[in-house]
Amino acid sequence: MKNLLKKVLLSYSFIYSTILFANAEQYQISLLTCDPGDQIYSVFGHSAIRVLNQETGEDLVYNYGTFDFDAPFFVVKFTQRTLDYMLTVTTFDRFLYEYQYFQRNVREQILDLNPKQTDEVIHFLKINLLPENRFYRYDFFFDNCATRIRDLFEDILGKQLVWYDPAEPQDQTFRELIDEYVYPLPWYDLGIDLALGSVIDAKASEREKQFLPDYMEAAFARAEIEGDGPTRPLVKDARTVLQFPDRPSEGSLFNPYAVMWLVAIVFMVITFLGYKRRRLYVGFDAVLFTVLGLVGLLVFVLWFLTFHSQTKWNWNLLWAFPMHLALVYGLLKEKILPWVRRYLMFALIMADAAVIFWILGWQSFHPSLIPILLVVILRTNFLYYNFETFKQARQIGNS
Repeated sequence: MKNLLKKVLLSYSFIYSTILFANAEQYQISLLTCDPGDQIYSVFGHSAIRVLNQETGEDLVYNYGTFDFDAPFFVVKFTQRTLDYMLTVTTFDRFLYEYQYFQRNVREQILDLNPKQTDEVIHFLKINLLPENRFYRYDFFFDNCATRIRDLFEDILGKQLVWYDPAEPQDQTFRELIDEYVYPLPWYDLGIDLALGSVIDAKASEREKQFLPDYMEAAFARAEIEGDGPTRPLVKDARTVLQFPDRPSEGSLFNPYAVMWLVAIVFMVITFLGYKRRRLYVGFDAVLFTVLGLVGLLVFVLWFLTFHSQTKWNWNLLWAFPMHLALVYGLLKEKILPWVRRYLMFALIMADAAVIFWILGWQSFHPSLIPILLVVILRTNFLYYNFETFKQARQIGNS
């Protein structure tokens, strides 16, 4: 009786698997890679999975890069990295609508999976789509819309999936990889370099580079499946879904480099005039150190009060320090307090340290900050050595 039951179960399992995998043959699994857009949330491109039923015509796209704008305390959660992203599904036509509207190129890589692997991918996606599974804690470098897809195929294929490095791999840091995409958007580039710390100046491995959709697309093109019959490429066919003419990058005079050097020139002029006229013009310093103090406050919050791993050890704090706001208070007081002069020396040393950190490669700062660092060094030096002049000034309110 037991032997008969085993035979029935084995027969049922064989028949079920045969039907299941036969149905899986009608599905086509593809990786979709979308070119970068002009907004900060789209500037690095996007990845998604297309599942096409070639018999019924059902054409779905699974997308790990969506989040709820209407979530309570959205801005706070986004800043603190407590906002969950989620897997969603839509039709292929609806997915393409946004990219057609914004004229962003879309490419497709059709994967050479066997029926069992195809079925496991579809099952994995359906399980992940359940309400209790669809949300995940987003991490830009290590857990995003691209890495989720890579990890999915690594889970399904295991050791059968073999990645191959490019013929001439480049040593690049995470910051350098980001710069490739934000360089045409200089204000975004500056903001990212201000917000992210020295941890992103580490070298990225070829696998780690796959957090960027373009690099994952290239990695998929080089990958192979082994141990499943003859070794074969992971990608059996590639095509362009949407293609638009290249849009020329439009430069603007209003960019960080022009603005920062203009600020530096202004402070050089007022320092020269102040030296000649024996005036300090601390009103300009109040504006400068207020801005730097607010920037420092943001850097401090991102470092110590959020869960972002990439905002830690941010040495922009050396020159943009929250306590600069206290310096502003001290500079504007009619009665000069003794600690102001000591703090000026402290700020001068901190700014010098930032330059040393930059030279030694401990953190790469945005190039447009060179004139600002020079201004901080210049003004703290000037104010420190003319403290007595400041103390004796009669027209301090008009300086």
